[in-house]
Amino acid sequence: MREKVQAALDKVRPTLQADGGDVELVDVTPQGIVQVRLKGACHGCPMSQMTLKSGIERVVMKLVPGVKGVEAV
Repeated sequence: MREKVQAALDKVRPTLQADGGDVELVDVTPQGIVQVRLKGACHGCPMSQMTLKSGIERVVMKLVPGVKGVEAV
């Protein structure tokens, strides 16, 4: 599953990088929770929670069956 999650993150990465940010895969828990680290401009951005839930989580859950959610660590 980790490889599929990484491939899904690679699809959203160009959008984040265009705004000076990035995302790093930290872990995929046995419960299906994807843990990521927001980097660059995304780290500490007031809109980062919206980006995480409406952008990253939506894409990952759509492309990778079994993912229950995405959280920043």
